[in-house]
Formats: sequence, C-alpha cells, structure tokens
Amino acid sequence: MSIERVKEHFKKWNKESEIMEFETLSATVEQAAETIGVEPARIAKTLSFRGKEDKAVLVVAAGDAKIDNKKFRQTFGVKARMLSPEEVLEQTGHAIGGVCPFGLVNELDVYLDISMKRFETLYPACGSTNSAIQLSCQEIYEYSYAKDWVDVCKGWQETEENNRSNNEKISTL
Repeated sequence: MSIERVKEHFKKWNKESEIMEFETLSATVEQAAETIGVEPARIAKTLSFRGKEDKAVLVVAAGDAKIDNKKFRQTFGVKARMLSPEEVLEQTGHAIGGVCPFGLVNELDVYLDISMKRFETLYPACGSTNSAIQLSCQEIYEYSYAKDWVDVCKGWQETEENNRSNNEKISTL
C-alpha cells in the first residue's frame, strides 16, 4: 500500500510516526486544509507532468499556486501536460488524492516551486487520501530528494499582494 511505502521512506529520518492519518478525506487542497485546520495555501500539492521520454516530472507547489505554462516550458523545455490518473499511479505508485514526492515506485525528478517558500511549514500528502505530514521547506527538499527550486507557478503572488494590501489598509485606519 502507498502510505506504507511512505512510512518506510520516512523511517530514514525517524519521521514515520509524524504522519497524520485522518477520519476525513484530505484528497484535495480544500479538504486537506479543512481537515488539518490551515489555510489552503499551506497544503503542499504534488503535480505530475509528462517529462522528456515519457518520464514523469513532479512539481510540489503551495496549495494556492497554479502552473504557469510559459514558465513551465522555459524551465523544463516541454509543454506542461499533466499525467492521467492511471499514469500518475504507474509512475509514482500513489493514486490521485494521495500523490506526494515520498516513497515513489520509480526514481523521478522532483522540483519544488518557490510558492512554498513563504511558509515555515507546509502539509504534503503521504500516499493516501487521508494523510499528511507537517514539514519545513528544507525538510520537503531533503526528504523528496528534490533536484532544485523552480519558479513555474502563478496566482500565489496575487494572494500575497492582496494580503499585504489589506494589512496596509488596516494599519492606516
């Protein structure tokens, strides 16, 4: 089972006991945020794309970030094409809703999007539709064997700018 592979993966760092399993679903960003009790942006979602030679490329991004096709093409040299649910399961060993960069069945290139760097900790899934673990960006980088940090998302900066703008308005009242 997928979550068992993830637990085994985390044993290297004695983190397997920190995996949280929930009674409710955490398969989508919204479900995970509600279940954990955090803002959706703090859910670290793992997106699976078709890379070169049909090998998947995983991008882990903040829950409020969306892939920017132009940035993706500039970074990876291919069009951003997401894998089908069957391909995701075949490439990662995880079903949609529990996809994470840990305990993978194949050695895949994992990249972390800079959209996550604004948070001290985030919550990636752990191989099932009702699990997560709280990790820092550095821990996600280390435990996922990430290749690099990339800037391939959009949408999250607007959220941050709106928050700043709202805070500035409040402070001037």
